[in-house]
Formats: sequence, structure tokens, C-alpha cells
Amino acid sequence: PAQAATTEAGSAQQIAKKMISDSAQYQCFSKIVDHESDWNINATNASSGAYGLVQALPGNKMASAGSDWKTNPATQIEWGLDYMKDRYGSPCGAWNFWQSNGWY
Repeated sequence: PAQAATTEAGSAQQIAKKMISDSAQYQCFSKIVDHESDWNINATNASSGAYGLVQALPGNKMASAGSDWKTNPATQIEWGLDYMKDRYGSPCGAWNFWQSNGWY
């Protein structure tokens, strides 16, 4: 039901806010997640198989952040933040790339 999805998205956003203390970086992270999954932790890309809030490909890469990666938004967020920092320096670095390319 839509109500459950809305509540789930809200709680994922609250978790992300707690994990990302810098508000500018949170905004960048949030914009990516809005586009990638609309804050649905179970979002699955039918063609690629990318999974979760940050659309990890393959989804099981997120197991490096925790074995509960399929169901725990905090695990998905932690993995996504690590990925963005490693690859782009920060969530805002990732968002800048996303804006130019439509993916990250």
C-alpha cells in the first residue's frame, strides 16, 4: 500500500539525515536517491537488476555494509555513502556527476 511506502521512505530519510551530518551533502544524497529509487528500499531495476535506495549493481555488493542489505535502509545508506565517497569524493560529487550523465 502507498501509505506503507510513504512511511518507509520517511524513515529511510530520517536515517539518512542522522548518518549525514552535513546538510548540503544530505541534500545531494537525497536528490540521487529521489531519482534512483524514490526512497524505496526494495526498488529493483527490471533491466539491470540494480537494487535498493542507491540502486547498487549488483545489489549484493551492499553485503559489504551488512548482511541485512535487502531490508535495512541504514545498511543501504552506509554502502551508498561509502560508494559515493570512494568514487566521487562525496555525495555532492556524485550528484554533480549524476546531473551531467543521468547515472553515477
